[in-house]
This record gives sequence, structure tokens and C-alpha cells, in this order.
Amino acid sequence: MNPVKISVAKGDGIGPEIMDAVIRIFDAAGVPLNYEYIDMGKKFYDAGFSTGMTPEAKISVETNGVLFKGPMETPKGKGVKSINVTARKTWSTFANRRHFRSLNGVETVFSKAGIPIDITIVRENIEGTYGGVEHMLTQDVALCRRFITRPGSIQVHRFAFEMAKREGFSKVTCAHKANIMKLTDGLFLETFYEVAKEYPEIEANDVIVDDLAMKLVAKPQQFEVVVLTNLQGDIMSDLCAGLVGGLGFAPSANIGEHISIFEAVHGTAPDITGKNIANPTALLLSGLMMLRYLGFMDHANTIENALLFTLESGSHTGDFGDRNTPSLNTTEFSTTIIANLGKVPASGAARHSRSSAEFVHPVAPIQQKVMVGKETLDETKLVGLDVFYESRNNAATDAPTIQKHIPEGFKMVMISNRGTQVWPTGSVFTECVDQFRLRIETVDGKEATQGELFAIANSISKDLFVSSVELLRYFNGKPGYSLAQGQ
Repeated sequence: MNPVKISVAKGDGIGPEIMDAVIRIFDAAGVPLNYEYIDMGKKFYDAGFSTGMTPEAKISVETNGVLFKGPMETPKGKGVKSINVTARKTWSTFANRRHFRSLNGVETVFSKAGIPIDITIVRENIEGTYGGVEHMLTQDVALCRRFITRPGSIQVHRFAFEMAKREGFSKVTCAHKANIMKLTDGLFLETFYEVAKEYPEIEANDVIVDDLAMKLVAKPQQFEVVVLTNLQGDIMSDLCAGLVGGLGFAPSANIGEHISIFEAVHGTAPDITGKNIANPTALLLSGLMMLRYLGFMDHANTIENALLFTLESGSHTGDFGDRNTPSLNTTEFSTTIIANLGKVPASGAARHSRSSAEFVHPVAPIQQKVMVGKETLDETKLVGLDVFYESRNNAATDAPTIQKHIPEGFKMVMISNRGTQVWPTGSVFTECVDQFRLRIETVDGKEATQGELFAIANSISKDLFVSSVELLRYFNGKPGYSLAQGQ
């Protein structure tokens, strides 16, 4: 095969050590890759590059379409966004895939019990609370907006089913909290079953995310592929890492339509930086995901089998393995894997994909930002607004004042605090903070205009501080807003 050029960022801390070890293994296995090393990481943020990468690095990734990166540190404080999250979101790598598999030679509670684990977590990668849109509404109340979109959900669900089909998995599970977050997680779950209809040969089911956490610890073998929203997926993937020996054995791929990023999910380990004792396994496994993505299936299988043989033989770095046998440093461990190229473990060999390639290279260049989503608009109807206002009063005290600003044709429906209704009915035991939500709707569900609704909010602001407003709309005859607890 013709060599493929990829962008490589060695990262911070132990990143350069483990990246060099992995590339040594790739070179020894004859992987046809050309490496374009780029400037990216904490030191480049400190040098004044606000995104943690130089303009030349950005051009390299957008030209090559593949970034292989070591762990990177995000500076504490200073208001800077995570370098890792910025890269994933900037290049729309919408699906984060993490594969957790029992490895011979890596002892865990489950390996001792003879319970094999082979779980793939697919995490939506650019939406949810990771949008990072936050505001202080009052001195006591902070708000984070959580974005779940139909096109974003469909993208990640289709990736999960396509990956399952390609690699021979028989079941995909959607984990969610739609019993509580009925619109956001409800949309994620709804689109899951919409996409599932396209894959009748694959079993599709769902589970509430807290129930998933319990079942992963109790009976992890019942799951194959699990797809989740961003924050929930982040938490559950770390839980799964604990099932197979820790983050040192957790590979990660961030897949987009045009650009994909492959990285280990563990940190920079500054306490062992420069000591040549770091475990390169997670980055190597991430690199194998990259090789399969590029279509280098045979190379990936050869290297994975050599790694599995090495682990099965008892070779280990200092962070795992039999404490009665000497540990290998980073260089020695990678050298041992190289010496075992061509060997196959007695059990748990590399799983062969049903597809000969996961990606066609090179990426076709695009000239402008892409708008995703439905081209046809839903029928909508504007019926009211929620006014978020600041007050230290009881809601019943403020209600008569607010009523003076409600014009004919509109009505006050309720006032809530932290999502629980406190007016016109409620409980004296409901503790309140200094930020309330007032719901105003049209009488008899008649349609309103934006001008009418903003005029009401403006009028209320003469007596109360209005910190935010949200319009209430119907979409195809269904309300696009939730009720308060107790409403």
C-alpha cells in the first residue's frame, strides 16, 4: 500500500516517550506511514497560542485528516479551554470510541473470576454539557446549557451501528436519562431507535445510565456496544477502564466525517516524566485503531497479536503485572513487542474486522463550514415564554407585582425554583434560591409574536431583574419545553 501521511503531536509529560515507543513498533512492523510532527500542547499555549496549537499544526491536521496525539495537559485556571476538547470540537470528531477488553497478563477482579470483558463505549463527542456554555444568573446560581441535537445524535448512533456491523457485534445499547431529562435525553433515545430500524440484524435496547453503572460492575459481560451522551459517556468509559486494569489499557478514537484523532485517554503523568518507565499500551492500542481506520488491517493484527503475546508471556511495565517478576522500562517493553512480531497468543487473538478498510484516504477538502440537520422545517407555534428573574422574596410575594405586567390574552402559569413549582401551588418545605422561573403562556393556546413576548419581559424588568428568557414553542403539535416538578 502507498504510504499515508499523518500528523503526529507527541504531547506533554510522558507523551514523547510513549509516542516514540509506539512509532518504533510501527516502523519495525513496516507500517506504511509518513509522520508530520506538529507543535501542539501546553507549552504552545504558554507560548501564546490560545488553542494550544500553532497555525501550521492546524493546517497539517486539516490537510492530512488524521491526528495521532500523545496526552496533553490543559493549563489550570486562566480561563483556557481544554486543548483536547478544543481539538475534538473544532474538527467535529462527533464519535468517541473507547474499547475495553480483558487482556491476558493484566489481572483484574473479573479476570480472576474467569469473566471476559469486551465492551465498546461510543460517546457523543462534541455536544451535551461539553458545549461549555455557562453563565452566572445570580450570585448564587450558575447555569450550564446542555445541547443535544437531532443531527448530532443521529451521527453518533449511525457510527455505533455501522461499527457494530463491521466488527461483528450483535447488540447495541443506548444509555440515557430520558426518564428525567425528557427533551434532551429523550431526543437522544428517540433518534437511537430511528437509526436502529436501519439495522434489523443488530439487537437494539436501552438502559437508564445509573442502572448501567450498576450492571457494568455486576455483570459487564452482558454488554457489547454502548452509546451515550457526552458527559455520561465520559464517566462510563472511565468506569469501564477500571474493569480491565485502568486507563493504561484504554484506547480512544475520535471519529469525524473529515478528520479523526487517535489518542490515549490517560493523563501526562508528570511524576514519572523523563524516567522511561511509562506504559505505552494505551497509546499503542489507540494507534491500532488508527491503522484499522486507515485500512492497514494486517499490520494492525500483527502488532496487536505481538502485544497480546507479550502480555500473556508476563512481560510488563511497573504499573501492572506480577510484582515478583522484574518490570520493563518503556524502551524494553516496546523492544519486547517488536521481538514478538509474528507471534500469536494462546488465547484472545486480535479480532478481524469484517471490512477491509474503515476509511478511504485522502480526505476530500471542503471550502466552507457544513450545516447539518433536516432541510425541511417543522411546523412551529409560539405560545409563551419563561422569564428567569432574580428575587429574595417568596414567589407568592412577587406574583401580584408580576401580574400587573401581564397583558390581556396572556396568563401566568407557574413560578418554579430550581425546577420545582412554588406558585400557585407548592410546599413550604421547598427551599429556594434567589433565581426563579416564571412561565407565561397565551390564553387558549393562541399563537403569540416574539415582539409581544419580549415586551412582557421588558415590562417585568421594570420591577424585577430579568437574567434570561426562553421562548416556548410547539413543534409539529408537540410542546418543545418541559413541565416543572409538581406542575
